[in-house]
This record gives sequence, C-alpha cells and structure tokens, in this order.
Amino acid sequence: MLRLTKKADYGLMALKYLAEQTDGSAHSAKDIAEAYHIPPQLLAKILQTLAKAGLLVSHAGTNGGYALSRSAMEITAFEVIRAIDGPLFITSCITIHGTCDLAGHCTIKEPLRKVNDSIKDLLNGLRISDLIEAGDAEQVGSGAPVGGGLVSIAV
Repeated sequence: MLRLTKKADYGLMALKYLAEQTDGSAHSAKDIAEAYHIPPQLLAKILQTLAKAGLLVSHAGTNGGYALSRSAMEITAFEVIRAIDGPLFITSCITIHGTCDLAGHCTIKEPLRKVNDSIKDLLNGLRISDLIEAGDAEQVGSGAPVGGGLVSIAV
C-alpha cells in the first residue's frame, strides 16, 4: 500500500477546508486544526510550507490567516504533496539521479517508472475542488468532518 505522509494528508485537508470557505477571508491555522482535530503546531508548519511554495497566501494581523493563492480548481493534489514531501518516487531507483547498484541487471525499473508516472498523473489530475466534491459524498448524513486519509492509493 502506498500511503501519503500525515503532513501531506493534513495539507490536503487544510486546502480543502480553505476551498470550502465562501466568505473570501483568511482563516487561522487554529480554526483549521480544530475543524479536523489536527495538532495545531504541526498544521501551522505545514501551512507555512504551503505558503512558501506559493499555494497559500498568508495574511498577518488580527484578521489574518491563510487563503488559497488561486482557485481550488487550479491547485492539484500533486502540487500539495510535492510542496510538503518533495519529489514523489515509489522506489529509490526512480529518482532524479536514477542510478543504483543494480542498474545493469535490473528488470523492474521501467515498469516501476510507469507506475510512478501513473500515480503522478493521477495526482496531477486531482484538484482541491475534487476533494470538496468527494468529501460531500462521504459526509452525507454523518454530520462530522472528514478526519483523515483523503487520498490512499492501493497498488
């Protein structure tokens, strides 16, 4: 099972939360953390990382907080995951450097590269706005916020 890190999961949840807010104002890390029962200090660091990556805009002051830097339809899950966790590679041989001790004898590198590329394409096609729609379908009748595991990919 290929799983996202908790940080990436929390980052996606935070962007989903911000995308659901229709008042156009910034929202604090504390508000988002309370809504999803996320440790506030950890979420604050994640939100800072996402702001540095240009996915969020940070507003200082009494009414400050975070807001999406662009439309939820323009931000992909892949961008969020990459900003938090760095490049996505399912095995150590599929890296930027692409070398390992078994390079001359390996028979699975190319098939694994295709799997890696497929996952990347899937996450590039998944928009924050899609998470809102998926969350609405899951929450029908529950009344509780979505807790975790917004994205889990079984291989």
